Amino acid sequence: MAVTQDRKLIQQTLETLKGVEKRPEDFKFFVGFDGFVDEIIHVVDKRVDFETYTRVDTIAQFGERISRAAGLSTNLELIPKQIKLGGNGPIMANALRNFGVDLTYSGCLGYPDIHPVFRELADACETYSICDPGHTDALEFTDGKLMMGKIEILKEVNWDNIVARISKEKLVEIFSRSDLVSMLNWTMIPYMTDIWRKMLEIVLPKATPKGKPFAFFDLCDPEKRNTEDIAEAMAMLKEFEKYYKVILGLNRKEASEIATVLNVKLSDKPESVSLEEITREVGEALGIYCLVVHPVAEAGVVVGGKYSHINGPYTSSPKLTTGAGDNFNAGFCLGQVLGLSPEECLVAGTGTSGFYVRNMRSPNLNELMDFIALWADNVGEDF
Repeated sequence: MAVTQDRKLIQQTLETLKGVEKRPEDFKFFVGFDGFVDEIIHVVDKRVDFETYTRVDTIAQFGERISRAAGLSTNLELIPKQIKLGGNGPIMANALRNFGVDLTYSGCLGYPDIHPVFRELADACETYSICDPGHTDALEFTDGKLMMGKIEILKEVNWDNIVARISKEKLVEIFSRSDLVSMLNWTMIPYMTDIWRKMLEIVLPKATPKGKPFAFFDLCDPEKRNTEDIAEAMAMLKEFEKYYKVILGLNRKEASEIATVLNVKLSDKPESVSLEEITREVGEALGIYCLVVHPVAEAGVVVGGKYSHINGPYTSSPKLTTGAGDNFNAGFCLGQVLGLSPEECLVAGTGTSGFYVRNMRSPNLNELMDFIALWADNVGEDF
């Protein structure tokens, strides 16, 4: 039954995308404020010879190897597979750029000179770089990834430096013209709450957007931040509702953490309840337009008290998982501005991430529709 429902929704989304009156290039987006150089890494399990090795497949296997070294020592061989642009903002922005939206980006892209990994993105959109990027060693496994971030430089992402690179008047102009704004990676940017506050106090009261645009937020694993800071940030999201339809995107782990911080009443431990229950209850507690929660194999969304769900396009052999969530966010947000229903936005989001993990790049709109068509023919299958 679930497979039949999913297939119907996927086919419906494809038809909706084919029939939308406006195109991605008709919409203006602003995205900020982080930026990382991502080094994608495999961990060697067994080396056959200088050219040949097998990799550690899962995080559990990697954890077991580390645990066996306790009280002793061990040697871990890391194989760099790719160096690419990284950070929630640049990856999401790059995916949106591939769709063709009119994009403005501000973040850690290199200062005074743009770092080479961001050159293509910077050339394709209006760019305001704040400082040099951070660096992430992304250990890739078939069941997830371990992100080892070096983030000291992100302390340079603060209000004073932002308005030194972009005037307050220009910020007002950018936020007035944008159909969607996205301020990402709250966890790793220590002054992000202050940046949000300044936007609410200084920029948004002067902005004059058409109608009520969207604002998308993604926390990026807040576990290491203290409870009071997380609670303050969540309360501030509701303040943005005065100006925007606010969307918060979370993975399943983050949803559990936010449920705990907000003291949400659930039928079991946050990590044990269903995706529907935690999405509904956390969404109600936040009091914002939309909460979307996307575990690896499925996604759920609640808008106006209505819950929708989709099982994602599963593959047991992803080629690249770092950035999959940011590609989901790009596809979901594109669906929002194009006027898709919340459940159709889930298909657009999971379709974008599904294409990305198989092809190691983001799709354009035609490629997304082709992938959704392929998915419709293989619902419930490993493809």
